[in-house]
Amino acid sequence: MKTKAAVLHGLKDVRLQEVELPPLAPGEVMVRVKAALTCGTDRKMYLRGHPKFKPPFIFGHEFTGEVVEVGAGVERFRPGMRVAAVNSAPCNQCYWCKVGNQSMCENMFLQLSGAFAEYAIIPAPIVAQNTVEIPAHVTYRQAALLEPLACVVHGVERSGIRLGDTVVVIGAGPIGLFFNSLVHLKGARVIAADMKAERLAVAKALGAHETIDLSKVSDPVAAIRERTEGGRGVDVAIEAVGLPEVWQTAIATVRKGGIANLFGGCASGTKITVDTGLIHYNEVTIKGVFHFTPEYVRRAMNLIAQGAINTDVFVTHEFPLSRISEAIEYLVNQVGIKISIKPD
Repeated sequence: MKTKAAVLHGLKDVRLQEVELPPLAPGEVMVRVKAALTCGTDRKMYLRGHPKFKPPFIFGHEFTGEVVEVGAGVERFRPGMRVAAVNSAPCNQCYWCKVGNQSMCENMFLQLSGAFAEYAIIPAPIVAQNTVEIPAHVTYRQAALLEPLACVVHGVERSGIRLGDTVVVIGAGPIGLFFNSLVHLKGARVIAADMKAERLAVAKALGAHETIDLSKVSDPVAAIRERTEGGRGVDVAIEAVGLPEVWQTAIATVRKGGIANLFGGCASGTKITVDTGLIHYNEVTIKGVFHFTPEYVRRAMNLIAQGAINTDVFVTHEFPLSRISEAIEYLVNQVGIKISIKPD
């Protein structure tokens, strides 16, 4: 079967072309793509590549669709069902999976491509664990937010946030905005910090109690700390940018005994410097949280279905697949929040 698809051939080289899809293997599902969203990982892959994916391959990985065919052995899904799938599945056999840390699976099945097309094949491991039916009242576009939301549900649950805490979220891109929403739902006071006023306005609409335009302050740490009681610092800092210098800023904003969640992924090989006194004498906890687990995928879909998240503010632009070059330009220049790509 042939499909039109946006194929990444190399750095900054995406081409719309016709691709032959292989016959379905046992356990696989083919869907007609209904909505596919851009994300920060797509931007990184386009600009600097990805160590696990060698071009050419079909671009995009946040998507929803209608099942058109199922492979041998598939029982939970049938043609006509509306589904959302994420981009990985754990092995459930390695040490990390067995101790309940599936996001660290050493045999993780990772499929970071295939969504910017008319049709896509969901691999068997993802069909078995991380593909879910979309509730009837949820739109394809809303459900396409499943994967990034699952990551953030994981991040919030690992951050130790309590009712009445003060939490700073540094970065108001899609991930930071999801953090704003979920931290607000946790009953904490949220401070949103970013360089773009338009994104801070969205953060405010999603529950941020205060916003800080970092482009207008000379000392980000002081600007954040002065918004806490007695200037003591935040209970929890969440870094959602992925730059070493911003990691260091996040750590420096935390009160004694607080937590810094360094959620944004930095480029390989980068390093940070931390004052040892913060960790020892101030008992600051510094942690990273990565990816998601099947449990958090289910929780994320529940949040979308319950209307707990204002999903409509996240998708700010929409392009047909035939205009993929324009969509990529918006993505690279960080115009809007997320862009929806729809087959023509």
